[in-house]
Amino acid sequence: MKIYREKKTISSEMGNQMAEAAVKQAKQLGIKINVAIVDEGGLLVHFRRMDQAPILSIEIAQNKAYTAIAFGLPTHEWHPLIRNEPALREGIVHTPRLVVFGGGFPIKIGEEIIGGIGISGGSADEDMACCQAALSLIQ
Repeated sequence: MKIYREKKTISSEMGNQMAEAAVKQAKQLGIKINVAIVDEGGLLVHFRRMDQAPILSIEIAQNKAYTAIAFGLPTHEWHPLIRNEPALREGIVHTPRLVVFGGGFPIKIGEEIIGGIGISGGSADEDMACCQAALSLIQ
């Protein structure tokens, strides 16, 4: 009887490659971003801050990555889930590290979450585009 399973996780090297892809996309969009890559437990694996990226966005990027792995949902999917539920909408946003706008995605191999990516510095759509550029290395 097998009592363990092999665990997949995001490596620091892959995190670096993903950050590079995100930064390349950000340069094409003309924005400055912060990129956070976390493992499946929400611990930081790789972080990249472009020169002159917003300082406040450092923590937001990390929280987007954490939110994405904590529930297995991209951060942009949160608002539609809570917008018509006043008690949930007004209460859950006080949860530490929860971000309910675009720019955070789980990193998956098949259905298994191996990490998360969070990007902050542009608009939600720009941050999401940078995430998609990074995720294209996995998919």
